[in-house]
Amino acid sequence: MKNQYLSWHDDGIIWWDNYPDTHRGVTAVRCLAARRHPDVEIRVEVSDPEGPWEYEIAFSQDNKRQPRVRREIVRKGVQVLLERPDEEDKQDPVRLTQTHLEQVNVNRPFRTLVDFFASVRYLHIVPQLIREPDRSAGRSGDPFGGDFLEQIAGTQARTRDARLRRIRDALRIAVPQLQEIELTRDDRGTPHLRGKYRHWRPQGAWQTEEQFSDGTLRLMGLLWAVMEKRGPLLLEEPELSLHPEIVRLLPQLLARTNRRTGRQIILSTHSPDLLRDEGVGLDELLLLIPASEGTQVLPASSLKDVHHLLEGGLTLDEIVIPRTRPAGPRQLMLFGED
Repeated sequence: MKNQYLSWHDDGIIWWDNYPDTHRGVTAVRCLAARRHPDVEIRVEVSDPEGPWEYEIAFSQDNKRQPRVRREIVRKGVQVLLERPDEEDKQDPVRLTQTHLEQVNVNRPFRTLVDFFASVRYLHIVPQLIREPDRSAGRSGDPFGGDFLEQIAGTQARTRDARLRRIRDALRIAVPQLQEIELTRDDRGTPHLRGKYRHWRPQGAWQTEEQFSDGTLRLMGLLWAVMEKRGPLLLEEPELSLHPEIVRLLPQLLARTNRRTGRQIILSTHSPDLLRDEGVGLDELLLLIPASEGTQVLPASSLKDVHHLLEGGLTLDEIVIPRTRPAGPRQLMLFGED
């Protein structure tokens, strides 16, 4: 059996997956500051109209580097639906190579929680993969955009066309010459996005995704994803390749879309422009601060004097960006000197 690892991807968050032998199993997901061979522990709380859910898992690996469940607990409200290891696990330790969450024959009492985890999507569009989809051939739901055009083509025509119209209208802010966006297929049946641009010729000119800029492709992928009515969406640095003025509009765009779809959006960023939107609240912002014993996660509301600083006229980015700044960044200026 190949090494396995705990994955967070498009078809779920807590699954044991086969992974190439070049990867290091559980070791790869442990904190770099971990001592000896500690368990990896994850605890998730999920709000639901019928009552809150809680999932807790601790796992490690044996001498053969196979993952082993140390603890698995599912609660709905105050009721404990699952608690492992149980007596059957003790009689048959091989059972601890799998979570109950991933097994359809035992997860029925908490299938709602399973479906929620399965709805989580991570997205980080790589424009070159959209232009050259053969690099990701055979992958479905690729978070880096390798099958992005196939996803669009596989959407019901009415829904697809409505989304493309909304994307076209939004893109006109950044690309005023853009007149139309449509999905086409070439002679081999491969889907392509093409846009019609206004220029000196009355009929304009058409370009496909091969000619689109990185920023245009990334914004298309972002807008398409936020319109999907699915579970939480995880975005990594959505500001990449975008003009700062467009980046400043992203919080408002995401907030309006959230009101329509109800989709929770969690994003990571290094962008001061993204934090200049006055609609971004302290309760929505978490700071990831590297430390000697791992990364500390602090709510922005816990920062000293943060409310006074905001009342004094400072913007959120002016307050929080310096708190996450690496020590001694100016030392990079010495690179290349003898």
